[in-house]
Amino acid sequence: MRAWLDACTGKHVRYATAIARELRARGHEVLLTTREHPDTLALARLLGEEFKPVGRYVPHSRVGKLLASVEREAELARKLAEGGWRPDVAICHQSVELCRVAFGLGVPVVCTTDSPHARAVGRLTLPLAEVVVASEALPIGLLRELGARRVEQFKGVDEVAWARRPELLTPADAFPWLKDLERPLIVVREEEHGAAYARGRGLMARVAARLAELGSVVFLARYGRPEGLPEEVLVPEGFVDAATLAREADLVVGVGGTVCREAALQGTPALVVRYIGRLHVNTYLAKLGFPLYEVGPGAGEVLARARELLGARRDVRHLLASLEDPVELIVRLAEELAGHGAPQHS
Repeated sequence: MRAWLDACTGKHVRYATAIARELRARGHEVLLTTREHPDTLALARLLGEEFKPVGRYVPHSRVGKLLASVEREAELARKLAEGGWRPDVAICHQSVELCRVAFGLGVPVVCTTDSPHARAVGRLTLPLAEVVVASEALPIGLLRELGARRVEQFKGVDEVAWARRPELLTPADAFPWLKDLERPLIVVREEEHGAAYARGRGLMARVAARLAELGSVVFLARYGRPEGLPEEVLVPEGFVDAATLAREADLVVGVGGTVCREAALQGTPALVVRYIGRLHVNTYLAKLGFPLYEVGPGAGEVLARARELLGARRDVRHLLASLEDPVELIVRLAEELAGHGAPQHS
């Protein structure tokens, strides 16, 4: 079987790597593609995987996003049509370009999703997938509303795919500056202000400024250091593996994205600042007992809650072991759609 996987962000690169390694272990061929993005190629290099870069990400501008997507779609279609390597199945985490190209070429798509709030991307991808794979935390009705036809759910969240695979996290010594920081260590992830669902920039910079009262703050910026951030707040230069940093931190603060779940799955308390609205996967993990908490957007409220949570690291290994690894389900569905069972080895 030939499988094409496309990764649009750092999270997608890690997810695609986990799936690709399982596919290769079962004897299948894999093509990995990505786009130029602050996290994709840097993480791929750290993981030792070769992703072919095609196109780029354009934040903020609707016209820029559209043109970049159209250009990338055309380039991917040409590469697959002219390269003599036709996939039997395509796999992605809501890659608009993969879904449209695969649909146009008659290649079945397995599409993962965990963010029904990203409605624009959902409407452009889920209707084109033969099967959508999602956490049992997501109401199927929301996915059907976005166009999903067949939905397969699993007990867990996407991030379990690498939380259960330590080889997909970079070692802490990859970032020697960490040892020079005083404890407690607080990691703040900036809101994705370049996304279609974004509500402006500045919330998490204000939060980081207040949290500096409690300890060393590392601010993971999206596209450069925001204005007004105090000098004592560290903004690392170049790529930093957020999942590794979440493991090493005493507290992670974000607007509810991947890094908060990565932290909670590793036992680091994570504080979600209300920004996007309800995130079903976060509520789900919190109810299971993982250290994932929610707080209002006021910087003072965040500071008070953060003070309570510092030092509240938890051993969650037994909880993590009880969750389902989505990689196995994705690979099985890919083989089913391609008409290929796992190869028999002599």
